[in-house]
This record gives sequence, C-alpha cells and structure tokens, in this order.
Amino acid sequence: MTVQDGIKIFSFTGKMKTLHLSWMAFFISFAVWFNHAPLLGVIADSLGLSASEIKTLLILNVALTIPARIIIGMMTDKYGPRITFALLLAVCSIPCFMFALADNFEQAALARFLLGFIGAGFVIGIRLVSEWFPANELGTAEGIYGGWGNFGSAAAAMSLPVLAILIGGENGWRYAVGLTGILSLVFSIIWYLNVNDTPKGSTYFKPKQTGAMEVTSVSDLYLLIIMKLPMYGAMALLTWKLSPTGVELLSGTSTNIAYASLVLLFLIELKQTYTVNGHLFKQAVPEIHQYKFKQVAVLNILYFATFGSELAVISMLPLFFAETFNIDMVYAGLLASTYAFMNLISRPGGGWLSDKFGRKKTLLILTAGLAIGYYTMANIDNNWPLVLAVAAAMACSFFVQAGEGAVFAAVPLIKRRLTGQIAGMTGAYGNVGAVVYLTVLSMVSYQEFFLVIAATAILGFITLLFMEEPKGSMTEVHADGTVELINVN
Repeated sequence: MTVQDGIKIFSFTGKMKTLHLSWMAFFISFAVWFNHAPLLGVIADSLGLSASEIKTLLILNVALTIPARIIIGMMTDKYGPRITFALLLAVCSIPCFMFALADNFEQAALARFLLGFIGAGFVIGIRLVSEWFPANELGTAEGIYGGWGNFGSAAAAMSLPVLAILIGGENGWRYAVGLTGILSLVFSIIWYLNVNDTPKGSTYFKPKQTGAMEVTSVSDLYLLIIMKLPMYGAMALLTWKLSPTGVELLSGTSTNIAYASLVLLFLIELKQTYTVNGHLFKQAVPEIHQYKFKQVAVLNILYFATFGSELAVISMLPLFFAETFNIDMVYAGLLASTYAFMNLISRPGGGWLSDKFGRKKTLLILTAGLAIGYYTMANIDNNWPLVLAVAAAMACSFFVQAGEGAVFAAVPLIKRRLTGQIAGMTGAYGNVGAVVYLTVLSMVSYQEFFLVIAATAILGFITLLFMEEPKGSMTEVHADGTVELINVN
C-alpha cells in the first residue's frame, strides 16, 4: 500500500501499520503517565499519605512534561521517531517500577516527577505520522493518533482498579502499576522492530542545527523568545505550588534555588537560541526557505486553551458534578468520564474537518464553539436537570477535543524538518494551560473557572485571525543540495 491509498482503518500494512503502532505507543505512554490516578485512594492508604501529599504527587506528575516535550521534540527531529519513542518507552519503565516499589512519600514523589517525561511521547508520533500521510489525509490521521492514544489515561482508569482487585492483597496496586511498566518495556521492542521513520525512498529531513528551534527572520526570533516566557512562568508557578506557601514539599532555600535555576536555564536557552539564529542579523534567509513562526505562536495559544482546559477539567469535573448536584462521588466520576470518552471520536473528527474544509476555517468554528461551551458550563447550577448538565459537558468536550485535532492537523504543515520541535512547543503549551487553569481553580469558584477558560478561548479566536491557511508547499533541501517541495494543500 502506498502513501496515497487513503485511510483504511482495518488495514495493518504500510502507512496504516505505522499509524496503528503510533497510537498504541501513545496509548501506552498515557496509561503509564496516569496509572496512579485511579488508584490514589489505595496508594494513599498503603503509603500513609496525607491529602497534601496526594496533591503534591498530582503536581509532580505533570511538572517535568513541559521541558520534556521540548527536549523530546528536538530528539525526534535529530534522531528520528523510531529510536526516540523506543528509548522513551524503555527508559520510562524504570520510574514506573520505582513507583510500584515505593515505600514512602519521598520515593513515590521522585518516581512521579520522573514519570512526567513519558508525557512527552505524544510529540514523537506527530512527526512520524506527518512523514507517512499526505497533506489531504494528515488531519484525520493525526486526529486518530491523538484521540485514540489519549484514551490511554481513560483505559488505565477503567482497568487498573479492576486489575488491582483481581490480584488482591495490599500490594494489588503495585502489581497493576508494575504491569503498565512491563507493557511499556515490551512495546518499546515491538516498536523498534516494526517502525520506519519514513516510507521507502523518502528522505527524513533533519534540522540544520540542534539545541534550539530555527526561525527564518529577525522578527520571528523575537517572537520565539516571547513565546518561551510562559513556559518558564508555568514552571515557576509549579515551584511556587511546591514551596512553603503551597504544599510545602520544598523548603524556602530549595524554592529559591529552583527559581534561580529557572532564570539560569532561560539565559542559557537564550544564548543557544542566538547561537542557532544569530546569522539572521547578518544575512536574510531566501524567501523560498522561510516559514512564519506566527503560525506556531497561534497554535500554541489554541492548544493552551484546548488541551490545557481538558487536563484541568478532567481533574475537577467529578467533584463539580458531586457538589453541584449532591450525588455520590463514584456516580459523579462515571458521569464525568463521558468528557474523556469523547476523545475517541472528537479529535479524529476535528482532523477530518480540517482536511475537508481547511485548517483556519475549522479552527475558527471550533474555537468559537469552545468559548460558547465553557460559557454554558459556567451557568450550570443545581436547578439544571443532571442529564442536561452532562450533555452540556459532552458538547463542550467535542469542541475542546476536535480543536486539539484541528491544531495538530496544522502543526506538521509549517516546516517539515522542525515538526518535532514545533509539536513539542505546542504540546508544552497544553501543559502550561493546565498549570494556569488549575491554579486559577484553586483561587476562584467553579463558575469563574469556566468563564476564565471561555475568555482565553476568545483570545485564541482573535489570534487565529492572524493565522494564514497553509497552501502551496514547504521547501526542504537534500544533502546534495537539491530542493524538494512538500505539498501542504
């Protein structure tokens, strides 16, 4: 089967084999990343954790993912998806086993912090899928990859408690968590033996320099630096949450060291960014080789509002339903799970809509729906019929997850050799959004929380007006100097 044969879901050859293995790898990475969530109660009892320590584990689980997505994006572009995903799945099985064997809070905290790295696996498949599918199928393929893979967290929530009960005993949860680590380790081998970075005869274009993202104009260089600031801001916010004024995991001295380290890291990254792009001040890049970084900036903001809000809402929706409608927490959790279930259809749907009707138009419609959806949720109270409230959450969820699919239908069409880094930065902005929204939630009511998300969706809609519909072709240069035009229509 060639790369032009269309998307045949039930096929497991050629590009479809690559797509299926990609979403499976992503599925496993998310199952490992969130394997603690459905078992928190029994883990807390087993390790004697306080409520504050449980919250700390939740924070630590996402803390490393922001820089990890940037690093993994660079590794993917330089070394290829095949070896990068194999290494990630294998190496991250180690902290998974560490968590399963933890005897106290400190050991569990270190393991969860290190496991944040596996959350970067998403970035790898974005680049791989873009290598195997033509532009007119890319949105649908990326949507299937993202939507089905993202379901790994929901699958873990449904299966791991049952597995722990079947195994039984006070260590049932340890075996359940450990089995996800074994699955990750085994699949790393399956992945390496069955995946190729490109179809036969295609070239895997790599960045000219590594260590920082390439841009192609001085104004884009300034915009790149500006777009790095929120990521460091989010990591500073996480540090504050762990400080004595937050959950008190870090001492005052450790907190100050962490803040100073973030400043130092930013200065080092600034220097590296200039090293890679300083030539722009001396010589302009020929127009045929340029790309517009504003496209990346717009998609970053949209993923902040879409995936960022999804991560935040999934964590609070059960409690919101339970408190608003005075229902049992287990029942509330079941109702809230409908929000995550939409991923199976919504994200591929957003990609398909982008392929069919255009990237910008689809994003404008979905972002408007996102704002309306969260505004509607802000008006839910105990006077609403419960079934109507659940329906409103599911409708909002469609726009959120379809929006995510539409964002990553556009990401691979900006600059092929930088797709991993672009996906890494955009993906990191999703985690930045989650950190910001969860911090807002700790300070305001549920209604105000939903209104804040709606407001950022409106901001995203405005920035979308500056985005340009991908058209024509991307230009990449072979090692022998010949130019290849890659269609983006």
